[in-house]
Amino acid sequence: MEQYQNIGKFVSTFGIKGELVMEHHLGEEVCFDNIKALFIEEGQGRFIPYFLASAKSRKEGEMLILLEGIGTPEKARLLVRKKVWLPEQDVKQIASASAPIGWLGFDVYDGKKLLGKVLEVIEQPAQILLRLEINEKEVLVPLNESTLVRIDLKKQRIQVELPDGLLDIYLT
Repeated sequence: MEQYQNIGKFVSTFGIKGELVMEHHLGEEVCFDNIKALFIEEGQGRFIPYFLASAKSRKEGEMLILLEGIGTPEKARLLVRKKVWLPEQDVKQIASASAPIGWLGFDVYDGKKLLGKVLEVIEQPAQILLRLEINEKEVLVPLNESTLVRIDLKKQRIQVELPDGLLDIYLT
């Protein structure tokens, strides 16, 4: 089954053609040239494709999106506040190397111990959470100034120093 990653959400309509303003967390200078469709979750695990007519960068963290079949502001308003998803391989292709969403698939180490691969990046105001799977259990690893040691983009490794007992909460 194809894995999808949340890249942002539609926050408003723009103009009279049915364009949508999408806030995203893909980093700066994002190019959607090779992206054919965006996906909206219409139920648990059911993603509906909306084909791109155009995508223009508006400012950092925002794009102006025109979807095929959405040619009026009224139709576009139905998608406002909806989360936007892309297949993971597309996210890896277009995300800026410095954007946290580009860390999908990175190995996470606590000291010398491999914890697992980053399955999802959840951005919050005070910290970033990395979703991993350890012993078939979901684990959320917080990244903040007290836990993050180093990110090696070349080796695709994230080094953390987790507080004692944090993993025990998830694994026992």
